[in-house]
Amino acid sequence: MLPNLGYGSLVITLIVSIYAIVSAVIGERKNLYKYVESARLALLLTFPLLTLTVISIVILLVNQNYEVQYVYNVTSSTMPLYLKVTALWGGQAGSLVFWAWLMAAFGTAVTLRKWDRDLDLLPWVIIVSSVTLVFFLIMIIAFENPFIRFWTLPSGGELVAMFAPAGSQLIHPFDGRGLNPLLRHPGMIIHPPMLYLGFVSFVIPYAFGMAALITGRKDDRWIRLTRRWTLVAWMFLSIGLILGSRWAYDVLGWGGYWAWDPVENAAFMPWLSGTAFLHSVMIQEKRGLFKRWNMILVIFTYSLVIFGTFLTRSGVLSSVHAFAQSAIGPMFFIFIGLSFIISLAFLIKRWDELRSEGIMTSLLSRESLFLINNLLFIGILVVVFWGTVYPLISELFTGQKVTVGPPFYNSTTGPLFVGLLLLMGIAPLSAWGHSTWKTLGKALWIPAIGSLILLVVLLVSGVRSIGALIGLTVASLAAFVTIYEFWRGMKARHKRSGENYLVALWKLTVRNRRRYGGYVIHLSVVFMAIGIIGIELFQTETQGRIAPGESLSLAGYTVTFKNLAEFDVADGRNVARAVLSVSKNGKDLGELYPRRDFYYDSQQPMTIPGVRSTVEDDLYIILVNWEQISSMGATFKVFHNPLINWLWYGGFLLVVGSFIAAWPDPEKEIELVPSRILRKETGKLVSKP
Repeated sequence: MLPNLGYGSLVITLIVSIYAIVSAVIGERKNLYKYVESARLALLLTFPLLTLTVISIVILLVNQNYEVQYVYNVTSSTMPLYLKVTALWGGQAGSLVFWAWLMAAFGTAVTLRKWDRDLDLLPWVIIVSSVTLVFFLIMIIAFENPFIRFWTLPSGGELVAMFAPAGSQLIHPFDGRGLNPLLRHPGMIIHPPMLYLGFVSFVIPYAFGMAALITGRKDDRWIRLTRRWTLVAWMFLSIGLILGSRWAYDVLGWGGYWAWDPVENAAFMPWLSGTAFLHSVMIQEKRGLFKRWNMILVIFTYSLVIFGTFLTRSGVLSSVHAFAQSAIGPMFFIFIGLSFIISLAFLIKRWDELRSEGIMTSLLSRESLFLINNLLFIGILVVVFWGTVYPLISELFTGQKVTVGPPFYNSTTGPLFVGLLLLMGIAPLSAWGHSTWKTLGKALWIPAIGSLILLVVLLVSGVRSIGALIGLTVASLAAFVTIYEFWRGMKARHKRSGENYLVALWKLTVRNRRRYGGYVIHLSVVFMAIGIIGIELFQTETQGRIAPGESLSLAGYTVTFKNLAEFDVADGRNVARAVLSVSKNGKDLGELYPRRDFYYDSQQPMTIPGVRSTVEDDLYIILVNWEQISSMGATFKVFHNPLINWLWYGGFLLVVGSFIAAWPDPEKEIELVPSRILRKETGKLVSKP
């Protein structure tokens, strides 16, 4: 019953979505609002329909209906309830349903707004959103149906199918395979939904951008309408990336947080173009510049969102994150190509109409620095894209997949990231329209002195790494400039209103949320840069086999092996857990418990490091191997990761800054009047007289 209900809801949603596209096209072509309104109502219906599908899957997962192939593959009787629920996105079919469900939710949310003043955009927003939804629904129904079941034939053979073959009977397996152990980490409960929320949210700005291109709108109305959507999408994608880094740090057992894995890159690339877009739209709003840039960036971001989903789902590249190879890969590739070509065609058609309303007259003006900012982001994007697809290109021409590793990415993107940090320290102090070295120097000298003092402190403390000296000095400049901007604004308000400094700061931030929320995000980036510099340039490690009572030493720490126990636990794991005492410079710091968990249902192990964290560093210990008789010893790998926790502090601060920037302003925004309105007496979309 439930599989049929869920599958039926999928099919009906597909029909309704296709109807929404057709009705919107008719309404736009014939200039009749009733068809557009019908399309809007159809799109609203997709969310409750897909909610039925999602509920059906979750109930099947929780009730352990192992006759359903998806349930059998991602759950087992030993899994706790919360993992059975989150197994919705633990496999390929379920994750695609989750993607489509979010798309329906966001399509519903955007069409629920008042459209009286934007009716010329509405049909195309519906069409673009519905086309994206239709594509994912076809992928689910035709290739990755989560409701197919196991059947036994009268001949004794077995097969999987949605509906019962003639004379067949359902097979009810005793237990399932269980979720991949790597996905049972708490971070993976939140990480995929955050990435999906970020991915799907970016479809909305793209839909409005395409609507503006198709209708020939030259103003920045579409940007104003999607400003908050873009901020929210960027925030979710950022949270997803940070949680993914934390998951890698906690679970993969290699002492790092980012490996430039193809699927990591797949999520990082739309973040890069989306970040450039967020900066670029401000220039169009304030100065009427970068109209072409913004269209290009929003098209790139949408294409990269679909490309990222393609990489994760197709299995064309090897990754610890990717799902198994699937037939949907070619279909994704075709959809990406078609959507990109069509978008590009409309962009070329409107290219001359997207001329900027002004010109840049100064190399040091804020507009010019934002242009350099965009070029740096695109430069990083090109490097990451090339490194990601290079294995496919090498296989095409040589017959062998040749991968590029972290050294390639670090050496090529490192200078570009330093350039972005430097711009973060300069751009906020530059003037709109025109700026000179003299005016910039007057604003910059106080933060620059602070950075020079830090540089001297680093040299005196013995830091000799050129990369670390440059990176930390530039990061400190960005931090000092940001703090200086807060101070200047707070001081000016205090002087004008007589409010105490804290009240002045609060009201200043509330009244200028985008600006000061952006400054908080800049500070978060500085924090993360400090953490990245610390682990990338100062990480040390050692490995050794030691018997109980013996020790390993690293970076002033002494790790002494006490004992090791191996035992089974109730949730279907075999645990090998070591106990180590930790001291530093003779001072006892307690114990750490690195372990290895082996899951019987999936027959897979997972390494859980023992970690001691402080603001200064992490001591990170991995149980590599051990003898069956624990008294014979075990092998441990020990990492010293300086400043790594600044990365996680920065991630938290980034979320705070994003909330500040995205929170609705108390004053209603002034909106431009669109070119077309609804003539109520005829129900037609007509030009405004």
